[in-house]
Amino acid sequence: MAKIILALALAAQALVPTRTALKSVNVRANARSEMTMGTDGGVVLIGVAADSGCGKSTFMRRLTGIFGGTNVGPLGGGFDNGGWETNTLVSDTTTVICLDDYHLNDRGGRKVTGRTALDLAENNFDLMYEQLKELKAGNAIKKPIYNHVNGTLDTPEEITPTQIVIVEGLHPMADPRVRELLDFSLYLDITDDVKFAWKIQRDMVERGHSLESIQQSIEARKPDFDAFVAPQRGDADVVIQVLPTDLIPDEKEGKVLKVKFIQKEGKDNFDPAYLFDEGSTIEWTPCGKKLTCSYPGIKFAYGPDEFLGNDVTVLEMDGKFDNLQELVRLAASLFVLRRLTRCFPRKSSFLKKSHLSELSTSQARPRSVGRVASFSADSSSRKGR
Repeated sequence: MAKIILALALAAQALVPTRTALKSVNVRANARSEMTMGTDGGVVLIGVAADSGCGKSTFMRRLTGIFGGTNVGPLGGGFDNGGWETNTLVSDTTTVICLDDYHLNDRGGRKVTGRTALDLAENNFDLMYEQLKELKAGNAIKKPIYNHVNGTLDTPEEITPTQIVIVEGLHPMADPRVRELLDFSLYLDITDDVKFAWKIQRDMVERGHSLESIQQSIEARKPDFDAFVAPQRGDADVVIQVLPTDLIPDEKEGKVLKVKFIQKEGKDNFDPAYLFDEGSTIEWTPCGKKLTCSYPGIKFAYGPDEFLGNDVTVLEMDGKFDNLQELVRLAASLFVLRRLTRCFPRKSSFLKKSHLSELSTSQARPRSVGRVASFSADSSSRKGR
């Protein structure tokens, strides 16, 4: 619970285009021990899907940091440090592979075919599957490199698998063979309104592009994105959805966000996060004395739902906070509350009531109560939130 609230907060902050970065949070050891589930003691393979320009690079660096390890940086040091032009990020525990490296054609070749890189036909899924299967088995591979600077396919680089391998890009779940290899999958779902706001900030304010050219660029790639990338949301174990805030009317800049953590039910080796009472439907506004938040403040919610035909539970955070360490302490107190109610079930209602009155100004308002074990809850109770 504590780590998931932090993950929501960090995801929101990591994805917002900004020149300032949050200080790192010491949640590495626990996250690392949970994610290296290593069903057979081997490599854990994680897939992360998202559109281009959605903050994947920043998100990958934060994810790598959470999993622990040192010496985070590009494989071989990168071009600027005497290495080569690479898209691969490594630490001593984690390797992040960019699936753009499996483009079938270079930029010139795509001009000939008339297809975009989003099109499944422009990606070498046979090679992707064979090489990821080798990595998962603990074997080194010679992976191609797609050079984003000049649009060419460069000399392959050798990848030796670490304990955790993350594959990120447009299509980590598009091919059923690759999808079957993944131990865990995640989709970064940046909604159109937020994408547009961010692209204006980057391309119009910082690069001098016109509003019309930005709109044309987004609309030109939208059909292929909807056809080839977006459908993977239904296959992901977790979807992190980033939307405009509901707390500020007509907020258009994308600087204050609502983040939803959408968790598919029934995933092995994954313990879904919840707020206060698993299976309930809750809205919660923390006490302003416990958590420093400038306008418009912050609000949490949790409850069962249905997403693209899947039964899910959704944990969301809307708004912003000013002091990350306060959020760390608040999340830790919620984690303690959960443990207390499990240890003393007969006292759980008293513990929740007394603790909530201390933490919240509006109190958590359960509108319905679900079962404690979400994996065995009646799916009919999870509709229509």
